[in-house]
Amino acid sequence: MSYKVIVDLSNSAVDKFFHYNSDFPVPNGSRVSVPFGSKVIEGFVIEETDDSEKATKNIVSILDPYPVILPEMVEMSKFMKKSNVRFIDALRLCIPADLRAGRVRELARNFVDIAETVSYQDAKKLISEKSQAQHNLLDRLSTGGAFEYVLTREGFSVAVINRLVDKGILEKRAEEIRRTPKSASIERKSITLTNEQRNAVDEILTSDDNTFLIHGVTGSGKTEIYMTVIENLLQSEKTAIMLVPEISLTPQMLGVFRNRFGDKVSLLHSGLSAGERYDEWRRLYKGESQVAMGPRSAIFAPVRNVGAIIIDEEHDTSYSSEKYPRFLTLDIAEFRARYNDAKLILGSATPSIETYLKAREGTVKLITLQNRINDFGLPTVEVVDMRKEIRGGNVSIFSRLLVSTLSDTLLAKEQAIVFVNRRGYASFVRCKNCGYVAMCTDCDVSLTYHRDDKRLKCHYCGKQFHELKVCPQCGNQHLAEGFSGTEKVASEISNLFPTARVARLDNDSVSGKDAHLQILTKFGSGEIDILVGTQMVTKGHDFKNVTLVGILDADQSLYFPDYGSNERTFQLITQVAGRAGRESKPGRVIMQTYNPNHPVFEFATDYDYLGFYERESAIRRVTKFPPYTKIVRILITGKEEEPVRVVAQALRDKTRDLMNGPLKDSFIRVQAMSAPIKRLENNYRYQVIAVLNPDCDDALYSIFAVAAIDDKNIHTSVEINPRQMT
Repeated sequence: MSYKVIVDLSNSAVDKFFHYNSDFPVPNGSRVSVPFGSKVIEGFVIEETDDSEKATKNIVSILDPYPVILPEMVEMSKFMKKSNVRFIDALRLCIPADLRAGRVRELARNFVDIAETVSYQDAKKLISEKSQAQHNLLDRLSTGGAFEYVLTREGFSVAVINRLVDKGILEKRAEEIRRTPKSASIERKSITLTNEQRNAVDEILTSDDNTFLIHGVTGSGKTEIYMTVIENLLQSEKTAIMLVPEISLTPQMLGVFRNRFGDKVSLLHSGLSAGERYDEWRRLYKGESQVAMGPRSAIFAPVRNVGAIIIDEEHDTSYSSEKYPRFLTLDIAEFRARYNDAKLILGSATPSIETYLKAREGTVKLITLQNRINDFGLPTVEVVDMRKEIRGGNVSIFSRLLVSTLSDTLLAKEQAIVFVNRRGYASFVRCKNCGYVAMCTDCDVSLTYHRDDKRLKCHYCGKQFHELKVCPQCGNQHLAEGFSGTEKVASEISNLFPTARVARLDNDSVSGKDAHLQILTKFGSGEIDILVGTQMVTKGHDFKNVTLVGILDADQSLYFPDYGSNERTFQLITQVAGRAGRESKPGRVIMQTYNPNHPVFEFATDYDYLGFYERESAIRRVTKFPPYTKIVRILITGKEEEPVRVVAQALRDKTRDLMNGPLKDSFIRVQAMSAPIKRLENNYRYQVIAVLNPDCDDALYSIFAVAAIDDKNIHTSVEINPRQMT
């Protein structure tokens, strides 16, 4: 027998099939050990082949008791390879990282008990009267049941246990211990679907359409629609994948789903321990659970016979992988939906412009939810012009209206969320005398000051430095701090309201395992009065006592150098505003800005998505930005700048050759330049940008081929419609 094998080496030169013979049958998808060069390494069997003459070496062994790669995942990896992702890197996404090289396995514990074939009375007769320790052990087991067999457990020595095992009086058994991720404790409620929800469920389950967009205002009950659809599909022995945009959302969403589906739900995300992730993955693989939940990595869950793939908050940029292997979650979801003839359900209060255009054109079925399920209106949004605050003598980071409203909220025993889209204490530190700004040594970005840690940190590469007391350039002791981050905002609120219980929710405050869950559980139970956070607080959380949301520096995201800045700003404001007034109490939103007349804010304060869509899509149509074109970015990185620049120019020239050849009708323009952040993690970064007409698959695959260079010192990756052009 001969097999095609992909070796587990992430290198373009060996990203191809190698042929191996085997004296024993090997199922497709098996992880195997194979000789490669002078070493024995791991690989994956892709398929059996008749080309035995091409094989000169034999497979050494099969490494798992079952094939770890499903046939669907092999086809999906072939699909991803067309998009400049190495086959092996796509396969790696389909299994827990620690499964490779045997770094994780089942957690089993040994227990000891009286053998089933021996009665207590007979056992007593078989033990010498002098062996008091053996009698004591038997008495313990007869009254207290089995216990874990480890050294000195409950005072009994291993020698005593082993003697009784050797006599056949006791028996040892191994039991697998399941490592289960924690979830929020959610009260089970009796739910009656609204007419809008029922119509949505019926449309999804009975329609011949396969792709749906649920455009529903915040609090309109999209989650209940998802669960009802899944419940119906499970009755037909189908499975489902439920995607959420943030790890911080998973404990709450997992709690809701476990209340409904119990152990049928498994969680997959990078924040789990290696053992938890492996156990959850294996339960899905074995069919012990039928619903996979998590952020974008859960799209690779090993579930068969998929009935529905749901992408909640489909507009969110976290569904786009920012590091190699780069992929768009929606692309993978569409592939798996086609493969399984499954329903693909996209949900958002603020759909991406691309998705809403598809709904307008009819390629996606649009379902609209116009009302909140509690019949309450959306919270009122009040805009504060911070320029007027400064002219009025208020130089605080908080407007007078926000401070007074926070005070009223605390007096009413209600809760508030304050959103600021910056971590740390200050966004930079600058010398007032010479203008020196503390910069990362490995990245072309300023360092963020974290006062709690007394550190300056790079939020791109993670490098840390001691805080500055004096300017290293001129010795001046008067240093200025940049824009306020969550750490400073929380500190200032605590100073204003000393008795208030204030907490933060950002990447710094949730670095420990289950830290998200601990903070959100305390907030949900009322142990925290004011929660200060970044984008983590904007998405999907449902807290009944939150009546106030404060938004600081609402215009910050307007000025990023890419075409999606207006869209992201509108989405952020709408999403965070939707956290208020979700139960019986009305909500209020105070939004602070230095540019109150910007059209984005006018649409956001009225929750006017359609108005925003019409304006933004018209601008993009005229300026030739997605979804009316396709932007393809080839990102070139390397340790030395000149070779990277030379490769960028060469790729630009090759791409222009495509534009001037038979594919010219697909191209609008091609240009090369340094990336906005020229150096990250001590790598220089250049980019080639190609703007294409929408229907341009041939040109797209040609660009992928151009970008696939063979240079071990320079790395290239391709992004399609990148959400953030950093």
